[in-house]
Amino acid sequence: MKKTVTALAFCYVFFIAKGQENIIDRYAGTITKEDLKDYLSILSSDALEGRETGTRGQKMAAAFIKSHFTEIGLQPGVSNLNPPQYFQDVPLEISSPGETYLVVNGQRKENFHKVIYYGTQNVPEESEIEVVFGGDGQNEVLKSMDLKDKGLVVFNKAGFQAYSTIRKKIQEMGAKALLVVNTDSIEAFNKLARQFENYMGKGSLQLPSKNTDEQNIGVFFLPPELAVEILDNDVDHIEKAIEAQKAGDSKAFNKIKPGKIGYKITREVKTIVSENVLGYLEGNENKEELIIITAHYDHIGRVGDEINNGADDDGSGTVAVMEIAQAFAEAKQNGHGPRRSILFMAVTGEEKGLLGSQYYVENPVYRLENTMVNLNIDMIGRIDAKYEAHHDYVYLVGSDRLSNELHEISENINEKYTGLKLDYTYNDENHPDRIYYRSDHWNFAKNNIPVIFYFNGTHPDYHRPTDTVDKIAFETLQKRTKLIFHTAWELANRENRIALNKQ
Repeated sequence: MKKTVTALAFCYVFFIAKGQENIIDRYAGTITKEDLKDYLSILSSDALEGRETGTRGQKMAAAFIKSHFTEIGLQPGVSNLNPPQYFQDVPLEISSPGETYLVVNGQRKENFHKVIYYGTQNVPEESEIEVVFGGDGQNEVLKSMDLKDKGLVVFNKAGFQAYSTIRKKIQEMGAKALLVVNTDSIEAFNKLARQFENYMGKGSLQLPSKNTDEQNIGVFFLPPELAVEILDNDVDHIEKAIEAQKAGDSKAFNKIKPGKIGYKITREVKTIVSENVLGYLEGNENKEELIIITAHYDHIGRVGDEINNGADDDGSGTVAVMEIAQAFAEAKQNGHGPRRSILFMAVTGEEKGLLGSQYYVENPVYRLENTMVNLNIDMIGRIDAKYEAHHDYVYLVGSDRLSNELHEISENINEKYTGLKLDYTYNDENHPDRIYYRSDHWNFAKNNIPVIFYFNGTHPDYHRPTDTVDKIAFETLQKRTKLIFHTAWELANRENRIALNKQ
């Protein structure tokens, strides 16, 4: 008798589990290449003009996503308004360069011509300061320098992360300006100047500063010849001083005499409003706990007469969110809603500095401590050079940074349902691209919310007019979207909240 009861119990559990698998497969099956292509063909069409933040095209995209969320039956996600709304308004300041220049030996060097200024500092009256030489700007050089009310010239080609680090360091030391030589010739500098003028001439976006007195110094980029003129020296002498410093000669810079510059920096600022688009699916049991699935729907708009359609970046992620939302909404309508609530969020301002996701975490609609995980999708529609012969892959970033349990769940779900090659190349903390810090998941991760970032790797069409819908690998996009759906389903329906790592 005992054996019979045990056998019956086993069969019951088996068929319940099998039935649950059939339910999951049923709704995963609603994610189709046809839908993904239809949605993406709209989002990346010329009519939306590249979806630049704050423009008509971005607002058309927001309206399209809102219409989809409404049609599939999601609730308005901004529940703290009366009545609730699908749009979370994101106030932004658009800051355009005004009159900005350096004065060297009595001659004005105009922004985007003889110099390039990158930053948001405001110096409305022309000021004169002493400028000293700091080699490549490394800490061992700076720590012995007196930079109070001075400017610092460095020769450094390490990239913007390095310049940002140096800028913050010398500002703490009381410096007034950072001047960087990062090109070898006037030709290379002129090319850089044209790129900056195209990018910054139409204005840069940021969230309104909470500290109106805050003055972060920016960076003046110089051609080598101008740095030599400021320091009244020659390039060979300067480069020898840098090499001597690297070899351990702490007095190498004493031979490079200080110079003087005048400078003026002005900005023209106006306020605009963009929108995060939020669709909410309430859970059946642990409804206070929340999973957030994000993708940014903005892109970089026009450059001259050319439209950057952003089919992969990040139209692919946006349509994946739309399809996953549709699958969950249909499941709920059929009585198979998730235990936990899910917020589907199309985020604005990612291309301008992760602004929409930053605004959300600083002004959360749902308590951040109740947010269990963020699944973020940014570029999953293409194939990179590494996988030209094998398309069934996706790069994962961040899955083990805050929760090893999340990483294990992700691995198990992929093995069970999709069988993609999960590549963790970009998850390496020492990877030079620093992808972990470069998409919207970062704003959740730095608030101690576990994340997984899904990414297809880089390609030559990144941020170019050639990132078009005809180059999307829709079968691969469908497989990746299903992986994210299955992972979200498991997270939304598992009995216990995932555990954070102890450290």
